[in-house]
Amino acid sequence: MDARVIIAKLRHQQPLEDGELQWFANGLASGVVSDAQAGAFAMAVCLKGLGEAGRAALTRAMCDSGTRMKWDVVGPVLDKHSTGGVGDCVSLVLAPALAVCGAFVPMISGRGLGHTGGTLDKLQAIPGLSVTLSQSKAASVLAQAGCAIFSANAEIAPADRRLYAVRDVSATIDSIDLITASILSKKLAAGLDGLVLDVKLGSGAFMKQRTEAQALATALVETAVAAGCPTCALISNMDQPLVPSVGNALEVADVVDVLSGRAQGLVFELSVALGGEVLAGAGMVGSASEGTKRIAAAITSGAAAERFGRMVAAQGGPPGFVEQAARYLPQADVVLEVTATDAGYVSAIDGEALGLAVVSLGGGRQVETDVIDPAAGLSDIVALGCRIEPGDVLARVHAARLEQAEVTADRIRAAIRLSAGAPELAPLICDRIMR
Repeated sequence: MDARVIIAKLRHQQPLEDGELQWFANGLASGVVSDAQAGAFAMAVCLKGLGEAGRAALTRAMCDSGTRMKWDVVGPVLDKHSTGGVGDCVSLVLAPALAVCGAFVPMISGRGLGHTGGTLDKLQAIPGLSVTLSQSKAASVLAQAGCAIFSANAEIAPADRRLYAVRDVSATIDSIDLITASILSKKLAAGLDGLVLDVKLGSGAFMKQRTEAQALATALVETAVAAGCPTCALISNMDQPLVPSVGNALEVADVVDVLSGRAQGLVFELSVALGGEVLAGAGMVGSASEGTKRIAAAITSGAAAERFGRMVAAQGGPPGFVEQAARYLPQADVVLEVTATDAGYVSAIDGEALGLAVVSLGGGRQVETDVIDPAAGLSDIVALGCRIEPGDVLARVHAARLEQAEVTADRIRAAIRLSAGAPELAPLICDRIMR
């Protein structure tokens, strides 16, 4: 086996054998494959594709490059995964809600990719909280809270760990084959009894066209079900942030508001829909609609907030975090209002531009070694359909320096489009994919 030969075959669109992909995945895990070869492989897959059989083989190979987790729990092991969006913090709401309903949720999550935020980065805005958990520690957190959100350790799909970092800095994020293999190699290694996927569509997502989102959702569901994990996918609208903030600490604050009953909005609606699907798929309820009611009750009753607080403390965060989030979350030195110069209805929001603006503030990574400023971001972002008058606040920029905030203010105005008439808003759930 030779990495150069495998890359050349990909480049010339010659089918790869399962053994070649297994060798390459093992080489990623062991270091036999260099960073340059990993980047070339990712670019070749992005440009030429692997095909259905190759995609499934790469997923299996990456999963088998490490160990598979097993959980000694009395109840189904469930999970959710999002393909990434701007202002998407559903995981932090849904994981504790599922735990309240009797599921166990060992959620292996990732960091920010490109313009989209990462669940692990959001959680690490909480002082002291660790997302690096051994399996025994993750099991302890599960026993205490029913849910744990953590990074894949060195033993879980190590091939994906290498390839994931390369994709973030080599413009090879938006490949159906690489996304499928990355997500499912970790999820299948987590020993799940059921999985629900949130495939994003719109300006704040990687997939901008419905056909692309449908293709990705279908690839994910078919690959996961073929591997023996009951799975369905919802395609959800990402034309605006799910909460009125983009940025790690700011989004955590919004999550606490939802869990504490002070807010609901899109993140609540989507969490309830996804939770209903996975509860039904696992046979815990008779239908998805019954499942949505159970998830909604878990949140509105405050029970999910209590579970979230347990999880935070068990992972090293401060006890009583939910009740005192404002005390613990970092705050930016500069907060600058971005005001409208014209009147109209908010008809479009460029979510990708908002995400990249937060990255430029230090709230995301431009290279994999960048250190994130958890306080940086945007808050109080207007929603689609809102009527705006001159002087109204479009958003607030949270930055370390005034000059950063002023530059970002211009980017925010350019990203929010106003029109004379009220726009027709697309539904939050665009499609449902099952097999």
